[in-house]
Amino acid sequence: MNSHAAGTSNGGPGDAAAARRNTRMPKCKGRRDNTCWDSKFTQQELPACKPILTPKWVVSVFFIVGVIFVPIGVVSLLAARDVVEIIDRYDEACVPGNMTENKLAYIQNETLSKECIRNLTVTKDMKQPIFVYYELGNFYQNHRRYVKSRNDAQLRDASKANQTSACEPEKTTANGQPIVPCGLIAWSLFNDTYNFTRGNENLTVDKKDISWKSDREHKFGKDVYPSNFQNGALKGGATLDPKIPLSEQEDLIVWMRTAALPTFRKLYGRIYIDLKENDTITVTLNNNYNTYSFGGKKKLVLSTATWLGGKNDFLGFAYLIVGGLCIFLAFAFTLLYFVKPRKLGDHNYLSWNRRHAGR
Repeated sequence: MNSHAAGTSNGGPGDAAAARRNTRMPKCKGRRDNTCWDSKFTQQELPACKPILTPKWVVSVFFIVGVIFVPIGVVSLLAARDVVEIIDRYDEACVPGNMTENKLAYIQNETLSKECIRNLTVTKDMKQPIFVYYELGNFYQNHRRYVKSRNDAQLRDASKANQTSACEPEKTTANGQPIVPCGLIAWSLFNDTYNFTRGNENLTVDKKDISWKSDREHKFGKDVYPSNFQNGALKGGATLDPKIPLSEQEDLIVWMRTAALPTFRKLYGRIYIDLKENDTITVTLNNNYNTYSFGGKKKLVLSTATWLGGKNDFLGFAYLIVGGLCIFLAFAFTLLYFVKPRKLGDHNYLSWNRRHAGR
C-alpha cells in the first residue's frame, strides 16, 4: 500500500506517459461524426526511417550508380552504332533546274510532273526488316491551333459525323456538309509516295501495322468512312479512299499522332528483304507535299533497328555522362574525407556555436 502510494506521488516517467495517453482525443469506437483523430496516422506515430548521409554512404551510392550507368551507356552506344541508316534529302534535288528560283510555283502547278528518281547506295549490310521513314523539318505539328484542330468523337463513332467542333477551319464544305475526318491535321496529310527497286527486282513496301494498335482499335472507328474530304478549292495533302474505314487508313493514323518537335520522322512502311553492301537502290518518288511555302525540309530514311530501337546516341551519352560524373564525385568526396575529415555530429559546426567560437 505504502509502496504504491510512494510510486504515484514521485511522478516518475510512467506517470508522464500515462498523462500523455489520457490527453489524447477520444477513441473512435461508437462515434459517427468526424471529430475522432486518435490513430497512429493522424497523430503521426507511424514507423519512419530517416537515413543519415554519412560520407561512406554518399561515396558508396555515387560509386555504385557510376559503375551501373557507365556499362549501360557503353552498351547503348554500341547498339546504336549497329544501326544502319541511309538518309536522302530530296526536296531541293527534285525541283527542276528551271524552277529552282520559284519552288512554290512548281509545287502548286498541278500540270507539272512531280516524279523524281533518286539513287541510294547501301553503305553496309542491312538486315530485314528495313524501316522506311519520311522526315520533315521546320514543320510545327505541336502548334496549339494545329493540335486542337480535330474531333476525336467523330473519328471514333459514325453516328457523330456531324460533330466538327474544334475543327476550324476545315469543318464543313462550302454547302455546309461535314468533313470526315475534319480538322487541319487530317487536311495536311503527307502525300509523297515512294517505290523502290534493286536492279530489276521490285522492293515491296509493307504498310500493314505501321500505326499503333491502340490507335486502330480505340481512336479510329471501323464504321467511320471518309466523306467530303479534300473536296475544297485548296487541298492540303493526300486524299483518302471513301470505301476504306478510318481504322484501316494507317497513313492517316500515323500522321494524326502529332510530333512534339519541329523535326520528326514518321513510319511509311517496312521492306522485308535483306540489302547488301554497295547495292544501288533506285527510288521513284512523287514530290507532292508542299514544304516550300514555309521553308521545310523533306528526307527519305531507310533504317534498320536493334533491340534498343533506331539510331539514337543521346541515351548512351546520357548514361555515360551521368555515370562518369558520379564516379568523379565519389573519388572527390573520398579525397575530401581523407584530406579534411569531419567528425559526424560535431556540434562545433552549428551556426550559433561557430559565432560564439569566433569562426
